Amino acid sequence: MDTIVIASTEADAAAVTAVEQHHAQLVGALSMRVDAALSAVARGDAAAARAALVALAGWCQAELVPHAAAEEAVLYPAARENPEGRLLIDALLAEHGVLLGLVRELTTVHDVVRGAAAAAALRVVFDSHQAKENTLVLPLLAADPDVPLADLLAGMHDALETAAPATAAEDAAVDDHACGCGGHDDPGYPELDARAVPHAIRHATVFGALDAVRPGGGLILVAPHDPLPLLAQLERRSPGVFEVGYLQRGPEAWRLTLVRRAAA
Repeated sequence: MDTIVIASTEADAAAVTAVEQHHAQLVGALSMRVDAALSAVARGDAAAARAALVALAGWCQAELVPHAAAEEAVLYPAARENPEGRLLIDALLAEHGVLLGLVRELTTVHDVVRGAAAAAALRVVFDSHQAKENTLVLPLLAADPDVPLADLLAGMHDALETAAPATAAEDAAVDDHACGCGGHDDPGYPELDARAVPHAIRHATVFGALDAVRPGGGLILVAPHDPLPLLAQLERRSPGVFEVGYLQRGPEAWRLTLVRRAAA
């Protein structure tokens, strides 16, 4: 069920939507990277699992960690000023500690099974964490006329722009994986069931997942209807990048593959 947020201004309402969409993209991107590691472990491909875990750790350092830091610097202090938000923000800060601890474990663990366990835990904690931000923190800030939520969002953007750019760790891991570990011979793609995603953030979640797909790779999308609007938006967003193939055409579920074309 979509959460209805009452904002004090139109700009703040737009800021709420922007944050929710960004969270959805992070959820989708994280889910696909975790699935890659879990699938490799499940089929006993240690080399592919190790490459997937390195790629996941690199993405976390480039995206997840700066996002958490920007929230702590800009968004959380404003929410903590509200008496209703003080204990909530304290709890979310503690969850940031859990998330960062799992990211550190991903960067240091040598056993792929333990690494996969940390990856799965990271996904569960982050899914719950961003849901609390969407349904509890954002409504609290948006309803307060003394909090310029749109300005806070601009401040978060500034904080993220000062963060270090993505490293080559993820690309290197994927390149190593593509050259001989055998994992790419597996015909299966990770599956994203969009039916379970709230409508308002469904497209953003899918786009986040697709951003995690490397050239030659793909994912299986399960949708509650023929996703023609999504596919049209995807083509505008990434012209000619993805090839679409239908596996099942309704009536209760539409299953299709979205394959990123290999670079020329």
